[in-house]
Amino acid sequence: MSLIGDLRAALGEDAVLAGADIGARYRSDRSETGTALPLAVIRPRSTEDVSAALRLCHAAGQPVIAQGGMTGLAGGGNPNGSEIVISFERLSGIEEIDTASATMTVKAGTPLETCQQAAAEAGLFLALDLGARGSCQIGGNLATNAGGIRVIRYGMAREQVLGLEAVLADGTVVTSLNKMLKNNAGYDLKQIFIGSEGTLGLITRAVLRLHPPPGEIVTALCALAAFDDVVTLLRRAQGRLGGIVAFEAMWRDYFGFNAAALGLSFFANEHGFWTILESTMEKDAVESFLAGCIEDGLVADALIAQSEAQARQIWSVREGYPIEKLPNLLNFDVSLPIARLGAYAEACTAALRAKWPAAHVSFYGHVGDSNVHICVSTLYGPGEDLHSVDDIVYGTLKGFGGSISAEHGIGTLKRPYLHVSRSPAELALMRQLKQALDPKGILNPGKVI
Repeated sequence: MSLIGDLRAALGEDAVLAGADIGARYRSDRSETGTALPLAVIRPRSTEDVSAALRLCHAAGQPVIAQGGMTGLAGGGNPNGSEIVISFERLSGIEEIDTASATMTVKAGTPLETCQQAAAEAGLFLALDLGARGSCQIGGNLATNAGGIRVIRYGMAREQVLGLEAVLADGTVVTSLNKMLKNNAGYDLKQIFIGSEGTLGLITRAVLRLHPPPGEIVTALCALAAFDDVVTLLRRAQGRLGGIVAFEAMWRDYFGFNAAALGLSFFANEHGFWTILESTMEKDAVESFLAGCIEDGLVADALIAQSEAQARQIWSVREGYPIEKLPNLLNFDVSLPIARLGAYAEACTAALRAKWPAAHVSFYGHVGDSNVHICVSTLYGPGEDLHSVDDIVYGTLKGFGGSISAEHGIGTLKRPYLHVSRSPAELALMRQLKQALDPKGILNPGKVI
């Protein structure tokens, strides 16, 4: 019997798609760089199904690609045509919410927004939050160690995980669904899989850490003249205001493009930088704080959202959907020491526009957690492609001691540049881990390393 036949016998006919039954959505993540459909698609319903599938694929030496919500931007879920996709779309559901331990046990294919809503209904709060919350899945969030807009207060995805279950390349199930905040009984095995992008094992279930609800959040938009002012505002807000749950910065070109496209105008004058500051402090306290910042010249102008609708308007500029329509748009996700972010943005912009004078180049990001995103849209000349832009963005980054990936992972698109942020010794250790856990190299081959 063929491998596909063996898989159907083990998992059920409807769990394995092949040929014309494979839809185009299995071709590429949101980077739209995938060009080939997989050899087949497996849609497991349980950890046992994942284990059985990997056991058969391992025995046959058949490479597999893990796919979640396919909201990634690094090509991590893209097949090359010879691989079998394991899609987690049916491995979904919340198994338990334990209010005493403030945890939620979920299956890997559960959408993030579903988990957020369930936590809220239980009177608790799941801190992880991304713009793709409605379609991204918990397994993918953990496999890429997603960040999002709450990192400044709650940390990255790995800080939201207490326990994990994963399946190794040969089908071995490693279950460690710990609910305890303190557990130093040997190696913290979950950290091997979080951020590994499915190259060391496939996450099937997780115990997520929940928090008390943050209460009412006050959203403020501030206009500033220089990047140093942005950093000063961040530190002053953390020290004097408190309760900061988000701090987002937008450079002039990014804010101006999106605000104009959305038909939104907040202040009469143009400014170099714009920040969104969210706090759980009382509105009067936020208002008093910002008034003091305006009085001493740190902030040029500010407004506090007077309704949820106005807060959504402010955030709509940050989410930047209009900019996604630019031709040949590339989105970069880098991190640097906060003090160097402004200088890097200037150097990177200058280098890109020296090569493509008419290019759109704009920056925005979380700043408070050292992460900035870059939007680049240009018309390539003969012999140029997206890697021509990569070379400049990452080449400039190397001189600033930054990371080529803050929260989007490495996938295939950033793999050629991993050496910019990792030493030879670190890369060698990564390869040792890969060899130990996946000796046949069947898990997400060609991704990360």
